[in-house]
Amino acid sequence: MKITRVEIIPLVRKLQQVFEGGTYRIANRNTLVTRVHTDAGLIGEVFGGDEDMSQEKVVTLVQEHFEPMLVGEDPRNIERLWNKMFFEGSKIDLGNRCIHILDLHNHAILMQAVSAVDMALWDLLGKVYDTPLYKLLGGFRDKVPVIAIGGYYQTGKGQEQLKEEMQFYRELSMTGVKFKVGRLSVAEDIQRVQAAREAAGDDFVIVCDANQGWTPHEAIQFCREAAPLNLGWIEEPVRWYDQLEGMRMVRESSPIPVTAGQGEISGFGCRDLVLNRCVDILNVDVTIAGGVTEWKRIAHMAGFSHVRMAHHEEPQVALHLLAAVPNGLYVEIFPNYERDPMWVDLPVEPYRIHNGYMELPERPGLGMDLNEEIISKYRAN
Repeated sequence: MKITRVEIIPLVRKLQQVFEGGTYRIANRNTLVTRVHTDAGLIGEVFGGDEDMSQEKVVTLVQEHFEPMLVGEDPRNIERLWNKMFFEGSKIDLGNRCIHILDLHNHAILMQAVSAVDMALWDLLGKVYDTPLYKLLGGFRDKVPVIAIGGYYQTGKGQEQLKEEMQFYRELSMTGVKFKVGRLSVAEDIQRVQAAREAAGDDFVIVCDANQGWTPHEAIQFCREAAPLNLGWIEEPVRWYDQLEGMRMVRESSPIPVTAGQGEISGFGCRDLVLNRCVDILNVDVTIAGGVTEWKRIAHMAGFSHVRMAHHEEPQVALHLLAAVPNGLYVEIFPNYERDPMWVDLPVEPYRIHNGYMELPERPGLGMDLNEEIISKYRAN
């Protein structure tokens, strides 16, 4: 079996509302559809990623470099192909100047391109062996608890609206919510979380995501004062420039488990978080940090240090990953259609959610066919 073509299609969709987290605003939903074609007629297919500013560069890298690199290769040799994309891709001139911080953006473009192709290869491998991806990767469970991503800062949204939002998630059979904090003062954010807890009840999982919004001292203050609210974790509590020492300070002082990793673009960065005892949980994003191949390496590495695995969004792939490993936690979704209409509209068949769990598809690979009309409608020029 040989690869005959690598296809990548950028999609861009303007959202009807603006959503704000601790340090960012979301106004568009971008994603990439990636397909690996073979001479056997089988096609690996996936969508994933949420790159906005540099989407075109990711597409160009796949089209101009990875496709010529992979055509003629056996797609079943995934480790070899990953190494080829990573190590030969690292030599491609993306404007790198050997200045670590300035070059991180270009390295992130490379890793998103590797991720897109690697995920499609794993879908293809599942189709080759007629096996769902989660079973191919280990098959630890056949359903995963699901939490909503919510608690966004929006104009006119006060405590009563937050309470209504939590009740809505309960009605949808969510296990819990990942709640946004980090934009207001610590005291104001605790009040917001308190309102969510009162509305949701004690048996509802609430985890908080600060999106790198705080200093270590602010994060420690939040964790200590919010401890009675029984939070499952505090995610990305400290600012981008203090990810090791600052996060370790928080973890050592916090009664709440610390989660990070969605900002890491490789297993090496996740290794450093674990070895420096910065995290209890890693929430690495398969679409950012090297695809399925790198994610499973990270998950096994983390397991040896008793670190659990979450995942940043992208449930269409994350569901399989979290079901495959014993240290997996929750899959995250956007129940609000306005926040991620692509996740609802792109798959031909909806995912099954029942009693707080998302069930795994039993079809080969990712078990997901994509809607061609949606692809055509939102395809970027």
